[in-house]
Amino acid sequence: MAKPTPADVAASHAEKAQGPIREKSTGARSIVRSLEELGVDVVFGMPGGAILPTYDPIFQSDKLRHILVRHEQGAGHAAEGYALATGRVGVCIATSGPGATNLVTSLLDAHMDSVPIVAITGQVGTNAIGSDAFQEADIVGITMPVTKHSFLVTSAEEIPARIAEAFHLASTGRPGPVLVDVTKSAQVEEADFVWPPETDLPGYHPVVKPNARQVREAARLIATAARPVLYVGGGAIRSGASEAIVELSELGNLPAVTTLTGRGSVPDSHPNHLGMPGMHGSVPAVAALQESDLIVALGARFDDRVTGLVEGFAPSAKVVHIDIDPAEISKNRFADVPIVGDLKETVGELISELRQAQAHYGKPALAEWWKHIEGLREKFPPGWEEVDDGLLEPQHIISRLAHVVGSEGVVYVTGVGQHQMWANQFLRHEHPRQFITSSGAGTMGFGVPAAMGAKVGCPNKTVWVIDGDGSFQMTNQELATCRIEGINIKVCIINNSSLGMVRQWQTLFYGGRYSHTDLNTGHGTVRVPNFVKLAEAYDCAAWSVKEGDDIDAAFAKAMEIDDRPVLLEFITSPDAEVWPMVPAGVSNDDIIYARSFRPATDPNAA
Repeated sequence: MAKPTPADVAASHAEKAQGPIREKSTGARSIVRSLEELGVDVVFGMPGGAILPTYDPIFQSDKLRHILVRHEQGAGHAAEGYALATGRVGVCIATSGPGATNLVTSLLDAHMDSVPIVAITGQVGTNAIGSDAFQEADIVGITMPVTKHSFLVTSAEEIPARIAEAFHLASTGRPGPVLVDVTKSAQVEEADFVWPPETDLPGYHPVVKPNARQVREAARLIATAARPVLYVGGGAIRSGASEAIVELSELGNLPAVTTLTGRGSVPDSHPNHLGMPGMHGSVPAVAALQESDLIVALGARFDDRVTGLVEGFAPSAKVVHIDIDPAEISKNRFADVPIVGDLKETVGELISELRQAQAHYGKPALAEWWKHIEGLREKFPPGWEEVDDGLLEPQHIISRLAHVVGSEGVVYVTGVGQHQMWANQFLRHEHPRQFITSSGAGTMGFGVPAAMGAKVGCPNKTVWVIDGDGSFQMTNQELATCRIEGINIKVCIINNSSLGMVRQWQTLFYGGRYSHTDLNTGHGTVRVPNFVKLAEAYDCAAWSVKEGDDIDAAFAKAMEIDDRPVLLEFITSPDAEVWPMVPAGVSNDDIIYARSFRPATDPNAA
């Protein structure tokens, strides 16, 4: 069934409101009324001169919760966290000039990871555009490369239509960010608020239903392959296709790998799941793709962190590529069977066709393939290198977090760096929308504000942030927002006093020349800042953990605190490194397991 148009969505909301609406309004009031009619319940933002007219009706709205952030980038990441945790469109709002440009990083992040958010920004008055007026910036021009679309609205009467179109664009097809820039003059101007509005998006017609012949050919290839692999990306979660993909994997006895944005779409506990592929993926996942004769890519884009040197990626494999975005098909790797369509619907049809193909060809003989994979699992289990400086091992910390907190009723959010890769490796990813991280853009500072948005969207779930000391310091001011708004997230800081991932590269490729990666140079054993005092200044519960015997108790104590945010600082070794690793610019055949290795204990074991 085709997805609804923006007019359909608007009409549905209007029907719930007992018929079409036409009322006198300012443009500012029309912005708020449009959000209300679209069912928006929360907005993350910060006021300023050019958006100030809109903040007056926000103040008067009894349907919108506005959360005042401490930096506009935090508003954008919070909108992302809300969207990723709930599947709904996240909304952020900012003023013109620096307020709008502070959103650009989060818009890029949402664009790279296909996150549905709508950003509303104020702009100088229509007559002042182009005059270098105070806090003027061409935010539409700036954001065009990192949004699905950016609108400039210069009259009050067009506001409802543009807002409705923005939500439709953000949430349909391949999801992504949309910006609506509204001049101050349009906000103060009076015009009729009409709902549902007449919308017009010429040329925007996402293909939802796949080509039946191509689906049959994909089924034939799966039924006859000797070394098949499902390569599952973030599209599996965005489309709600997880259950169907698990069914497909079970029907064909197909091994599956899940990318960083696809974690949880196939549970880690499922016997067919091999882990994450790519630069810091598991050896079985990397090797299975590399040695496969058929890759079925499901909502994945063959990005460089998965493929390594693309010319040497899976040289013997044919490719079935299923994606809602036709621009991704054959962009990086030629697709022998290209299928454009909604992933959930397409996988459902593929399951039906595979049953018929198996009836015709018989079930494939995959015993040798699985024997090889199981051999890889046995030879290359999860684990880590030991450090000898007496400090805590971050991998062990995250393993214990997985054990103490578990995978039910919890959302894990990360910043970006080594801790992000360790979280991928040592948490248990059992459910869609349980693991939220910045993948394509790799945005340090993502963690705290994204967790804030996730907690607002899922107030009954426990939300843990796993962050590094470098990443945390980029947006830690949002702890003030969390405390004041009663958004009681829990933060686990892996404090190695360095920019760990960059330092690891300097160790491996720059002869140990640690150019400006030590965050405590010149301070000896004094760690700056004191994260416990910093968190306490934000009126959060906080303490530092330095001994391995105290790890479990610290997590258990944090879980008992519900009246404020909690921050736990773990003092870890700067020499801890992320393994396995495929160095940049080489083939996945050159994966390095580790120089020495200690297998991890099962994080679910007692």
